Amino acid sequence: MAEHGAHITTASVVDDQPSIFEVVAQDSLMSAVRPALQHVVKVLAESNPANFGFFWRWFDEIFTLLDLLLQQHYLSTTSASFSENFYGLKRIVMGDQHRLQRLASAGLPKKQLMKSIMFLVLLPYLKVKLEKLVSSLREEDEYSIHPPSSRWKRFYRAFLAAYPFVNMAWEGWFLVQQLRYILGKVQHHSPLLRLAGVRLGRLTVQDIQALEHKSAKASMMQLPAGSIGEKIKSALKKAVGGVALSLSTGLSVGVFFLQFLEWWYSSENQETIKTLTALPTPPPPVHLDYNSDSPLLPKMKTVCPLCRKNRVNDTVLATSGYVFCYRCVFNYVRSHQACPITGYPTEVQHLIKLYSPEN
Repeated sequence: MAEHGAHITTASVVDDQPSIFEVVAQDSLMSAVRPALQHVVKVLAESNPANFGFFWRWFDEIFTLLDLLLQQHYLSTTSASFSENFYGLKRIVMGDQHRLQRLASAGLPKKQLMKSIMFLVLLPYLKVKLEKLVSSLREEDEYSIHPPSSRWKRFYRAFLAAYPFVNMAWEGWFLVQQLRYILGKVQHHSPLLRLAGVRLGRLTVQDIQALEHKSAKASMMQLPAGSIGEKIKSALKKAVGGVALSLSTGLSVGVFFLQFLEWWYSSENQETIKTLTALPTPPPPVHLDYNSDSPLLPKMKTVCPLCRKNRVNDTVLATSGYVFCYRCVFNYVRSHQACPITGYPTEVQHLIKLYSPEN
């Protein structure tokens, strides 16, 4: 009996361990769903800003809320995240021997459940927000003007300089963990699983039967009579479960379509599509017809049309081709999003620094 029990314990730890291809595939599933959904929302928002603009502005928060409902439903009912369950995997609690035989239908314990939700939902949301913050700071540092002694400028420049190394260390941590997993040195392909106190394993026949039985039992079970508070609580729980089930069903059906969208709209594929479907270059826009004595255009070509002084730090606006002082045109474009001469819509990214032959 002892030998049989040791055999079961060893098999549960080793034999059900998924391959690196399975764990990497399930990791990439949710990372593929997000950009695909984001592109769908962007297309809807651009086609109808009044009705869908809200979803684009608050996409990160809405996606995180839906992801929270989805992951909480799967972790509490199948002991796995959506992507892990999609590939037939489950989370097994570490450090407690008698729970190695815990069925997936029992769900994760509360402690491991909360940790898993934090690493699956909250951490990716914070990472996305941090990347957007870094992007905005880089854009501000590139196009804005700060006093040389600005303390804020020194701080965020130090932050921008350190961020790539911190991000490289973070990604390197995951890479080293995956290499150790391939070599069989560890049971976790991701350090986040270790921090959550779980490891991944394949669903057994008993797990699949228990999940099917639980699903059939839940569909046949009727709500018992009780107090109003219990009925409200049960109704809310059922509604949340219904939303999560709808999300999981929709994602299960459309996951391959979403992956196709991600590939279709990837930068590499877009370059190929543009070369195959490129249209002839349209003629340049006709500039507004100004008189020679127009107050917008100075007679001397070295004078800035905005400040009426000799240009300093010459900068051309690629939208129209006119040259201004950098400070003048930057402040104007940032405030009006248009060329001060032609009125064409433009952004600060269209400002190009001009260098004289002497420099």
